[in-house]
Amino acid sequence: MSLPPILSERLRLPAVASPMFLVSGPELVIAQSRAGIVGSFPSLNARPQSQFREWLVRINEELAKHDADNPDQPSAPYAVNLIVHKSNERLEEDLATVVEFQVPIVITSLGARADVNEAVHSYGGIVLHDVINNVFAHKAVERGADGLIAVAAGAGGHAGAQSPFALIQEIRAWFDGPLLLSGAIGHGRSVLAAQAAGADLAYIGSAFIATEEANAAPDYKQMIVDSTAADIIYSSRFTGVHGNYLRPSITAVGLDPDNLGDRGPSAMDFGTDNSQTTEAKPWRDIWGSGQGIATTTAVTPTAHVVDRLAGEYAEAKARLQQL
Repeated sequence: MSLPPILSERLRLPAVASPMFLVSGPELVIAQSRAGIVGSFPSLNARPQSQFREWLVRINEELAKHDADNPDQPSAPYAVNLIVHKSNERLEEDLATVVEFQVPIVITSLGARADVNEAVHSYGGIVLHDVINNVFAHKAVERGADGLIAVAAGAGGHAGAQSPFALIQEIRAWFDGPLLLSGAIGHGRSVLAAQAAGADLAYIGSAFIATEEANAAPDYKQMIVDSTAADIIYSSRFTGVHGNYLRPSITAVGLDPDNLGDRGPSAMDFGTDNSQTTEAKPWRDIWGSGQGIATTTAVTPTAHVVDRLAGEYAEAKARLQQL
């Protein structure tokens, strides 16, 4: 099955930028889409909820202006991430806003609901759903998702534990629709490898944390620059769902990364009450990251990251042709 036009046209690189909690905002999304990849952000990053509408207005206006000024190099589309987990009290309101603005691509996470997919389909949008195993992949498609994002071992934030090769091959055994791969993709050759493994597009997040447009603390950005895969801890301690976090950020709040213990899904909390607290919180104080960050060696503009990835991707293709 070929990719729908929205996922195949106007992309400089076969990649979607993953929505990063607290980090992805309109500045980053606009920069990513202008650079030629799908930019995205979680709706929950816009707080209060009324700001979500403001962000969509700004993104649409600035991308439209870019397209008018650059007819030969129009921007890539953008996506909004909706958390479908029952702890998200804003879901219905955010979904209504998505429908109002006819957001072209919606990424759903932590639960699959047919009514959410139907709402997006009502105006012609498409839904991509995060999955960490083949069981969840079947459920997502059965409930109407158009495409899947295979979140494999090494991905930033909430991530699975399966090898990308195992996860992709199990999904491709029965699903021929749009398939993205997430997991330690920080180099252009990894984008090509994702396609070789059976995915259509790469799903990239951590490489964009250390960018000028990312809404991340300077220390967070520098920690990405200074860290490698060895500095990543996989734990359910912080949100009740397993995720990957930077070891130095865990020790910085007085916790032992090697003795964190576990928590169940009932502990899921996105802090939507916007309350102020001195207690260390995931994403705000304990920072997520994937394992593919060794290629990030400086804080740069987003456009430079995409330039690097595109150049590496082209070199990797040329190398394979020589082989």
